[in-house]
Amino acid sequence: MKVSVVIPALNEEGIVGKTVLTVPIAKLNDIGLETEILVVDNASTDNTSKEASEAGARVVLEPKRGYGNAYRRGFKEAQGDIIVMGDADGTYPFDEMAEFIQPILKGDAEFIMGSRLKGDIRPGAMPALHKYIGNPFLTWVLNALFHTGISDAHCGMRAMTREALNKMHLKTAGMEFASEMVIEASRKKLKIAEVPITYYPREGESKLSSFSDGWRHLRFMMMYRPGPFLLIPGAVALLLGILLTAVVMLQGISRMHSLMLGGLLLLIGYQMLLSWIYFGAFGAAYGFSRSSGTIKKIMSYHSLEKELFLGVILLTIGIIIGLNVLYNWSTGGFGPLYQIQSTVLAMILSILGIQTIFSGMFLSLLLLNKEEKNGK
Repeated sequence: MKVSVVIPALNEEGIVGKTVLTVPIAKLNDIGLETEILVVDNASTDNTSKEASEAGARVVLEPKRGYGNAYRRGFKEAQGDIIVMGDADGTYPFDEMAEFIQPILKGDAEFIMGSRLKGDIRPGAMPALHKYIGNPFLTWVLNALFHTGISDAHCGMRAMTREALNKMHLKTAGMEFASEMVIEASRKKLKIAEVPITYYPREGESKLSSFSDGWRHLRFMMMYRPGPFLLIPGAVALLLGILLTAVVMLQGISRMHSLMLGGLLLLIGYQMLLSWIYFGAFGAAYGFSRSSGTIKKIMSYHSLEKELFLGVILLTIGIIIGLNVLYNWSTGGFGPLYQIQSTVLAMILSILGIQTIFSGMFLSLLLLNKEEKNGK
């Protein structure tokens, strides 16, 4: 049986060679495992490739930068029955690898996640923002949406069987690749195990950007499961907005504050529902996720003409109400404007109409990719 250790590297001169040398080849040989080490040079501008090669690694070049791009290239080149992954910056304990992959060797797991939070985080290894806020929050969201049951969703030291890797259809190019891998493992119902590890301070300059990378992970999870983020709160806001706006208009008395609040909730809720459709349609059209039954129906029966017609109707009604207000205002010599509620209603309908028109156009553009794939 062969183990492939895949290590992405971008300008890691000074540490990548030390990292390669920590792989316990002799210990792995003692338990009957042949070992290969692949360093994926992700367009480095220093001596990363040379240093890795001199340390005994096979170097693969990946010109397209990105965490996901580097790993996908490494996985493609790897020849092992078991693939172990980890960073080149000295943070992950490759010297613990023989113990780390035991759940796979025993047949208890197909996919192994390291856990820094259950292991030993050395002083200075993880910023407090990541340790106490960012990582726990993103892990909680991932577990809530995909029921993975792991404690450290963004630990970069992982291992999997070749069969498990082939089941995961990994597509992303950037840092969201880490979340995609866990989501795919959960979706494909792989046997997941978690192994505590030691996490060390990195050597060299960090490539992470806390907020932008965190957003990329959250955005990716939203694409897979847009409902809890957009559908549920959007539907609540829309219904409250419709109810409040209708009550004010039917009462026939001036309740401007209530009308403004109702209109605001209505517009926000409608936009969130449209965004839910966008996320679901994009994920389905580009193969990132399986769309829900409702999204499938929307995509199946989607008609730009119908949405344009609905949008034009809403916009026309809004314009007619607005023109009527303008006419009455002009006949009064452009004095005080008494039809303020009608003005607000005209604005709400016009905005809804414009949103509908352009959402129909955007959805049609998303579905072009799906139609091309289906040969339509």
